[in-house]
Amino acid sequence: MRGCFVTGTDTGVGKTVVAAAITAALGELALDVRAIKPVLTGLDEPAGPDWGHDHEVLAAAAGAGATPESVALRVYGPPVSPHLAAEMSGRRLEPGLIVQEILAAGADADVVVVEGVGGLLVPLAEGWNVRRLAAELGLPLVIAARPGLGTINHTLLTLEAARAAGLEILAVVFTPWPDQPSVIEASNLASVASLGAVEVACLPFVAHADAVSLAAAGAALPLARWLSLG
Repeated sequence: MRGCFVTGTDTGVGKTVVAAAITAALGELALDVRAIKPVLTGLDEPAGPDWGHDHEVLAAAAGAGATPESVALRVYGPPVSPHLAAEMSGRRLEPGLIVQEILAAGADADVVVVEGVGGLLVPLAEGWNVRRLAAELGLPLVIAARPGLGTINHTLLTLEAARAAGLEILAVVFTPWPDQPSVIEASNLASVASLGAVEVACLPFVAHADAVSLAAAGAALPLARWLSLG
């Protein structure tokens, strides 16, 4: 299965924007792209006016044939971590079954883009966290990170957690990356690249969750090289 697993240094750092931009940009290459959100929580909260919930954004990026229901494999209402959402709802998560469903979906697609939930060590069920899910899928990581203050520590910790499990890392993606980065932002990019021994790419600000805007932003990423396309 070819593709990537998009994780983040924290919640709210832009995982969905990165995953959707990658999905939309790959679609522009005439590839059959499958976007998957294994677990989604927080549906009880209203979505932003320009975006929508994660599975809606990913479905819009994936284009024809994709629906929010086909993107999100397990959904929960409370805006809490997956293991707690499952406990509160009485619907326990079975990550092993989710892995099987993703692998089956990937068999029928050119590329699969999987967006995790929270960071790598977020628990899913007993004996399972997001890191193990990524490892079981065998997909390389793209790590979404904030470009501003605090990102060095969060990003380096995420890199350590990924490498401790033997996960391949394609790159860190800073988002939203401004047209004129500040001294701190430029320094953070250089520091993470050097200290983390990792490629750091930048995704510009995306104002609206439509496929055209997302694809334009995703075109800034070297996806063909990362995913060995063509």
